[in-house]
Amino acid sequence: MTVTSAVLAFALVAGLLTIVPGLDTALVLRSTVARSRAHGFAALAGIQLGTLVWGAAAAGGAAALLAASQTAYRVLTVAGAAYMVWLGASMIWSSFRRPRADAAETGVLPPAGSRWKDFGTGLGTNLMNPKVGVFYVAAIPQFVPDGVNPLAMGVLLALMHCVLGTAWLSAVVLGAGYLGPRLRRSDAVRWLDRVTGGVLVAFGARLAASARG
Repeated sequence: MTVTSAVLAFALVAGLLTIVPGLDTALVLRSTVARSRAHGFAALAGIQLGTLVWGAAAAGGAAALLAASQTAYRVLTVAGAAYMVWLGASMIWSSFRRPRADAAETGVLPPAGSRWKDFGTGLGTNLMNPKVGVFYVAAIPQFVPDGVNPLAMGVLLALMHCVLGTAWLSAVVLGAGYLGPRLRRSDAVRWLDRVTGGVLVAFGARLAASARG
């Protein structure tokens, strides 16, 4: 296996996983529709930075240690589950607040806030999901050719994953950007917050259940 063939093979696997709707897509879609394309791209940047961190950790052996240590994995899993449940519950709660209802009636949303918040949400959700690290631990060793530095190859594969993820999520941002102004003048944003929040709560609950198992 050459470096080129390894990268192409990994790109096929990562590409299929990228286009499957999940937390990343839900967060980017929510930030774009509820706020703006700029907020959607901020969430996208946070997600991809988290991907790079996990890729480097897997290549450097940190994620392998996580996979080998049940205690470390459970601690991170419980922390990640708590974070996602809190984040999801916050979205649901905010969707019922009176300013949001008034905004739906007037057609004007409250101030969008800093894009750093969307960036931090994307980054935090990715970093607090141990399943991302476990994926890299399982996948990266399969695509490291003999004689190639594992750290360099791991970073290269993580970069490829970021390129694919950025391309896909950018398309989501651009597409959602056309619908955003119309949806912001209806109850759609509140329902989007509730659906996204519900997905996060459900995912967090599932993580917590897996930690107990």
